[in-house]
Amino acid sequence: MNASRPVPRGRFPLSLRRRPVSWEKQRPTWREARPAVIAQALKRSQARPSGNWYVVGATRDVAADRPLARTVAGQEVVVWRDAADRLVAGAGVCPHLGAPLRDSPVRCGTLVCHWHGLALTGTPFAGWEPLPVHDDGLLVWVRLDGVGGEAPLDAPVVPVRPAPAGALSAVYTCVGTCEPEDVVANRLDPWHGAWFHPYSFVDLTVVDAPDPGPGSVEAEDAFAVDVSFKLAGRLVVPVRAVFTAPEPRTVVMHITEGEGRGSVVETHATPLGSDHLGRPRTAVVEAVVAASDRRGFAVARSMAPLLRPVMRATAGRLWRDDLAYAERRWLLRSTGRFPG
Repeated sequence: MNASRPVPRGRFPLSLRRRPVSWEKQRPTWREARPAVIAQALKRSQARPSGNWYVVGATRDVAADRPLARTVAGQEVVVWRDAADRLVAGAGVCPHLGAPLRDSPVRCGTLVCHWHGLALTGTPFAGWEPLPVHDDGLLVWVRLDGVGGEAPLDAPVVPVRPAPAGALSAVYTCVGTCEPEDVVANRLDPWHGAWFHPYSFVDLTVVDAPDPGPGSVEAEDAFAVDVSFKLAGRLVVPVRAVFTAPEPRTVVMHITEGEGRGSVVETHATPLGSDHLGRPRTAVVEAVVAASDRRGFAVARSMAPLLRPVMRATAGRLWRDDLAYAERRWLLRSTGRFPG
């Protein structure tokens, strides 16, 4: 690990930058952002087990009267709650004549096909089979053994999060023309933050990165970053953030020092399938779980319905740029023009 000073956390969460520098005069990071470091960390992430679990969407999106639906790796999937309020999942194609079950209503825990009234309670019926499903309290996962091809796990690899009772969470979803590995590669390049997102990040220094050697057996491939979140003018919030990839389609940022210590941002990449031009489509499902031991944070939690749209808008602004990064990476890879 490179030598670095602990991130201060004083009485007030904000800091005032002493000597702000303009964007073009900040320290270049391209020499430190070695392609081999990112490539080897990505390669190791793709070898970690996922147990064939894929994020479908947010738990809050499972409504009482309609299913949560997504196409995962070309397979239509629906998730809803049965009469006992348990999550059930299965194919999103009606076994009768192929109706899209995503458009069918849920009545008293039963998904009723809107073409001919075939009723599904979550148990095998008329050729329809359920899928393993998991609700981690924030996100909904389904297990697709035929797609993943790995040894199945009983539950997905869910990152450690702050206790829900003391946290404020929001989930943002967007879709891009790329593959999941391109999304993961974006997150395993923390050096781009202050250059590519100057409206959000300043004073960024990567203080620790994995061994780039192909023989490395890094357990987590942790990238530690000292960075300040920009608020307005010279006001910033300095933190230390650590990025890890616990499974092939997930990257987690943990705040380990500074304001909001213990907070996490989870980025999950779910393959959707190909578009009409044969290009891959990937859904990015990002869960932000903020925590703080300051007294005022209880007030923030009470304002969750108002703050969640703001949190999603902030994530959306970042992903507008980061999807361009991921899509560009896929384009260069698919045409044989990717450097290295």
